[in-house]
Amino acid sequence: MASESTAKVLEEKAPSAVPKDRRYVGSKETFAYILDDIAQSFNIGKYDDVFRTNILKIDLKLQSLTNGIIGVWDIINDLFLAAIVDRTRTRWGKFKPWLVVYAIPGVFISLIYWSLPLIFGTQGVGTAMSRFIPYLFLQIFSNLATSLITIVRTGMTATITPNIVDRTRLISAANLLSGFVEKAPEILMGLLIDVYINSSSNKELMITDLHAYELGYNSMFVIGGVVTALVSGLFALIYAFVAKERVMQTVDRPAITSGIKSVLTNKPLLLITLSEILGSFSVGLGTNLYYIEVLNLASMSTIVGIPGAVVSPISYSYVPWARSKFSTKALWIASSHVDSVLMLGVFAAGELLNFKGKKGYENIAVMIPAFMLRETIWMFFWGIRSVIPNEMRNEAIDYGEWKNGFRSEGMTGVAKDIVSKIVNTVKNTFQPLLLGWFGYNVNATHGNQTPKARHALFWMCTFLPVVTGMLSIIPKFFYDLSGEKRDRMYMELRERRQAIAAEVKEFNDQAGTQETK
Repeated sequence: MASESTAKVLEEKAPSAVPKDRRYVGSKETFAYILDDIAQSFNIGKYDDVFRTNILKIDLKLQSLTNGIIGVWDIINDLFLAAIVDRTRTRWGKFKPWLVVYAIPGVFISLIYWSLPLIFGTQGVGTAMSRFIPYLFLQIFSNLATSLITIVRTGMTATITPNIVDRTRLISAANLLSGFVEKAPEILMGLLIDVYINSSSNKELMITDLHAYELGYNSMFVIGGVVTALVSGLFALIYAFVAKERVMQTVDRPAITSGIKSVLTNKPLLLITLSEILGSFSVGLGTNLYYIEVLNLASMSTIVGIPGAVVSPISYSYVPWARSKFSTKALWIASSHVDSVLMLGVFAAGELLNFKGKKGYENIAVMIPAFMLRETIWMFFWGIRSVIPNEMRNEAIDYGEWKNGFRSEGMTGVAKDIVSKIVNTVKNTFQPLLLGWFGYNVNATHGNQTPKARHALFWMCTFLPVVTGMLSIIPKFFYDLSGEKRDRMYMELRERRQAIAAEVKEFNDQAGTQETK
């Protein structure tokens, strides 16, 4: 009876407590938000592993050392950046000033990074300190900038509107519409790499004048990296000036210890964090090196994604329906693990099928259909996978406000990632060494890796990541912030936020009165 009466109260108060039909974010700001979402992926970062390994020729052991250093640094800077951001109070808001501060230095760091081949040239090997030290320092500064903007963007999305439906609409629109633009650089880059390495004249040039061959190959990465850095920087700056914060912060700045305590009492956040920690034990590589070195087809991801490109936009259309029919827990589990199940099918095809005397994993006639089928089925879940985790993160921030009476977006975002980053630091330190143990040679010319290394590239991007990350599903079964509990939370939060808004207005009025005196 108690639950029925509670549900009735919620139903009666819902229109005033949670105005689901009200839109706070207008068309101009929505467009700016979409531009910022594009900015986060409008780059050739997908080929960063190829860039540092085959272009910069950073030795695998030094890559391992760099990953360890950056991992520790990432954890340290996350903590003090989160504390600074959480205590920020300005007339422009809590997060907006940091969006503006980040824009120019972030672009500058990216420009230098992608221009490193011009500084290093094509001669020498990655163990030279003249290569390693600039690379290491750029990674340190890049990580600092990335940590800051991640904290700020997370907080900005959580405060841009108090309406959860409005927020879901915004996230869905950004993920859907940005997808038509943000993938263009990596698609074009893949095509350019394929044309270059498969051109008969360039194959002859690789034999007769290796320096000229590498100079042309490197130039594609320099131009692609510089152009995309400038475009994404401009998009991010537009959003920084247009975006508004609509969820008010308390006048008092929360103490750092209070922020930490708010994290420890946040059950949804702890479950999300635990799942990510267990998922961080997943060891493996991306598909880039496998596509280029084994299948000789850098644009493989574009080809196998053609059917999925039709399906993925459609997948956003049934996100509201899925949210109304299934619990957040069920959607989280399904969207997070269907790709792993499908990847095991790809692994089986590569290991068990032979075609024209070649193993399946070495034959594009086998692997294109296998990867294409996996990609197409996966894209049916893409809308849910893109929206639900973002909403869960925002709802965890709101839950912390509900339980503790103040918002700590910075510390909440960092806490969710910090233990995962510790695990990832160990993992990322280990992975380049693992690749080296299987005989991968960073100084070998294209297509000249050993059979052992080629086979390792395949199973390290298919089978190994799946089996080492399976435990992440366990915490998902205990997630319960949905349905009546979530509705009650937002009803009470709306009443509190109205009181906070009144308090902030009174504080500003008093401050204005004192200034006039």
